[in-house]
Parts: sequence; structure tokens; C-alpha cells
Amino acid sequence: MARPVTLFTGQWADLPAETMCQKTKEFGYDGIELACWGDHFNVVEALENDNYCAEKHEQLERHGLICKAISAHLAGQAVLDNIDERHQAILPEHVWGDGDPAGVNERAIEEMKNTARAAQKFGVDTVNGFTGSSIWHLLYSFPPVPESMIQAGFDLFAERWNPIFDVFGECGVRFALEVHPTEIAFDIYTAERALEAVDHREEFGFNFDPSHLIWQGVDPVEFIRAFPDRIYHVHIKDAIRTLNGRTGINCSHLNFGDPRRGWDFRSPGRGEVNFEEIVRELNHIGYTGPLSIEWEDCGMQRDQGATEACAFTKNVDISPSDVQFDDAFDN
Repeated sequence: MARPVTLFTGQWADLPAETMCQKTKEFGYDGIELACWGDHFNVVEALENDNYCAEKHEQLERHGLICKAISAHLAGQAVLDNIDERHQAILPEHVWGDGDPAGVNERAIEEMKNTARAAQKFGVDTVNGFTGSSIWHLLYSFPPVPESMIQAGFDLFAERWNPIFDVFGECGVRFALEVHPTEIAFDIYTAERALEAVDHREEFGFNFDPSHLIWQGVDPVEFIRAFPDRIYHVHIKDAIRTLNGRTGINCSHLNFGDPRRGWDFRSPGRGEVNFEEIVRELNHIGYTGPLSIEWEDCGMQRDQGATEACAFTKNVDISPSDVQFDDAFDN
């Protein structure tokens, strides 16, 4: 099927956009998924500077790259989260402001509306990102959590995100939530509930990323089967469980890269994700969008990993057959 293989720049935001474009092409990619941080894609500049989007396109074209999506994970996270000091590190100054939690939530909402407008101006129809969650801390039900508290979290999702989705709809842009721990949807059942909360509106779908499902024990292929019409974008990322009797799936407050963790991310093809079955299911649902590598592996040099991941993904991206293997026997 030869879907475009792109590289998400979120983990490379320490590098200038020009350097990142050069590297992305050298690594062998067809295109790039631009993060809305660092200097890779600036939402404010896109809206206020009439030349910004044209200059960004010129930069991409000069390096022979396409861009099918931009990603606004960081601002999106602050829409629903209970804001604390951690958020200052991930948010632009104009969203963080004075750090007052209610104000940060309000400014994040406006930033996401503006991201839809910037995407329209830039000419892409998909914004990937996070929603945040006001109820993630209630994951383990002790002290016992009444259902009303969980429902309030999904109600708040609808209250804060429906006005954002209204702007997305006006702009002809879709929001693809990366189903992920700390988000309103982190597995199949919470994704179903999130869709129900916003009445299955078309502006809201998913950025499918198997790495966040596999360590939870969720079969990524089953996620695709559950939401065949809502897979708006795909991340190629791997993970592995290392449960040896001492490690735990909750990871003991140990950060990524610590060998004592019970799971960690791996470069595509070096973990537990069965990308063969994922690609076959993407073929089955007719997904033709990018396969975008979100490269994270604390145990591997990133240039080497990104190059290898590109080749791996292009190799695994088989085209569906247009004949039955035994058609020759038909008369």
C-alpha cells in the first residue's frame, strides 16, 4: 500500500526545525509529523505571521518531505488536567501564565482552538494530541471511588472539549487523541466512553499507538477492530514488559530507562508489539494515512534507532492482496 512513513518530532524538539528536516530525510523518511513545541511548529506564529506557513512548506519541500499532521500533546494535556508545578515545564509561557490552575486550563482551551485554526492555515487536516484527565488519579479504586466521580470526569471532558471540537469542525480539521495513560481514554473501554461523552462527533477520533496498549495487556489489534472508523492517524512505537518477579507493571516510581522498571519503550521491532498483525488490520479497515514513528528507546542511540525504525516500518507495510491465492483454479 506504500503508506507514507513519517517521523514525529516531539522527541527531537531540542534540535532546530532545519536540522530536524535534514535528519529526517537522511534517515529515509517520506515526511514529518511536526510537534507544536520547540521551533518545529509554532501555533501563534502560524496565525499571526502571514508568511509563516508558506515558509514552513518551503522548508519541507526543500528537503523533499511531506507533512500530514501536526501534534499538540502538551497544550492538550493542560485542558483537563489538575494543574500543578509539572505543567510549567511542558507549556509555553503564554499558556502557563501565572500558573493559576483555572487560568491554565482556560488558556490551554484557547490554544487548542488556535491549533485547529493553525492546522487549517497550514493545510493539514489532523491534529494529534492529548486531552489530559481530571480523574486519572482515581485509577485505583481506594479509597472507594463512586461512579459519580468517574462520570464527572467524562462530563468535564465533554464540557471543555466540545467547544474546542466546534472550532475543529469549523476548520475542517480532526483531533486524534493518542490513547494513553493520564488521558481521558487510555484503553478500549475508556475510549468507548469518551466517544459516548461527546456523542460520537466526527471531529474526535484516535491516534493509534500500540505501545501504550501492549504493556496494559490490551491487544492493539483489538483496538483497531473496536474503532475502525476512528483511526485518524497511526504512531509506530514499541514497548516491552520485563516482569521478572521483582519488577511491577506500575514501575515503582522508576523513570523510563531504569532497568528495574516492569516495562519500557523500545525501538520498533525490538519490543513485543506485533506490527505484522497491526498492518494487516489497518489494511482491512482501509487506513491509508501515515505510519508515523514516535521514536523512544532509552537504551539506543536515537539517530541509529530512527534510521532502523524507518526501514523496519517500510518493510512491514505490506499491501493487501487483490487476488485469492487459489484464484488460478477458478474457471
